Amino acid sequence: MSKSSVKPTHEQAQLHLQIYEERREARLRQARDWFFRNYFPATFEEGMKIASPMSENGTFFMMVVSYWEQACALLNYGLLHEDLFFETGGEFFAVWERIKPTIQQGREMFKNKHFAAHLEEASRRYEEWAETRSPGSVAAFREFSKQMRAQIAKAA
Repeated sequence: MSKSSVKPTHEQAQLHLQIYEERREARLRQARDWFFRNYFPATFEEGMKIASPMSENGTFFMMVVSYWEQACALLNYGLLHEDLFFETGGEFFAVWERIKPTIQQGREMFKNKHFAAHLEEASRRYEEWAETRSPGSVAAFREFSKQMRAQIAKAA
């Protein structure tokens, strides 16, 4: 589904910039900062402890995941240019990698088999895209993430 031979349209570029601008909103920025500093669950139970649904952390978790779910839905529906989206950011992939160990159990518990499905699909394509452009980059990212999780666990 790569669109490397097709340049982004003006409308796609405008929407891309609007999505970027939304990331700068103060509360979402606070949520993203919290997420990347704190959300390293290995299990669903750990994830629920870190981001309890009735807590501010739970709110932050949902803000981050729902923001990227919406952005990836726009991508998956073809409203954003895939190469431009992938070339200019990978935060969505980092979010997916953090929630991936817990997603199936969460989908089952909340009876929502489509929760974060757009994020998952975009991340699957991104991984393929990244490996063709920069082989080994995804593995290096995962190793870095593993080291970050170990540092957080050690500090706790």
